[in-house]
Amino acid sequence: MLLRKIILKWLMALAAIVSQHDISTAASYQAAPSNWVVKGRETGLPIPRFVSLKASRARMRVGPAFEYSAKWIYQAPGLPLEITEEYGNWRQVRDCDGVSGWMHRSLLSSRRMAIVGPWLKDMAALRVQARVGGAVEARLEPRVRVQVLSCSLSWCDVSLDKVQLRGFIEKSSLWGIYPKDVFP
Repeated sequence: MLLRKIILKWLMALAAIVSQHDISTAASYQAAPSNWVVKGRETGLPIPRFVSLKASRARMRVGPAFEYSAKWIYQAPGLPLEITEEYGNWRQVRDCDGVSGWMHRSLLSSRRMAIVGPWLKDMAALRVQARVGGAVEARLEPRVRVQVLSCSLSWCDVSLDKVQLRGFIEKSSLWGIYPKDVFP
């Protein structure tokens, strides 16, 4: 309730400011919040962000210390995880199924990985070119892990190291990449 009152007061103050300026100035006020980035208190890196599992065996704990019990044991190196909080050397992470817990930072890698969306009903097309009508190199089942080499607004260049495949997949078919992620 208190948060709602604060937000309402902030919106009223913003409305008063906007009414005193022309439309172009108002647009810049409205755009400001989307540019805000929450930074991790330990690393200064954006929160949330995606990382991948480095270890071949990793415990997700219920709290940020070795004394806390293991909630889950992962045996999937390269699994993408989303960091949602930082505390000392510990990172609160979430997997594609929404399971959340704490992992030591030594278990995590900045290597960009993704999985084919578990929500997909059919297999996702791995294409030779980054376009809808492009030739299909392979069809990937949901939950297949891929290394992400680069992403444009709609497509990601990915590889499957174990089978020596490389191609393009629609970004919307992947978990481990944000819709606005664009990188070479």
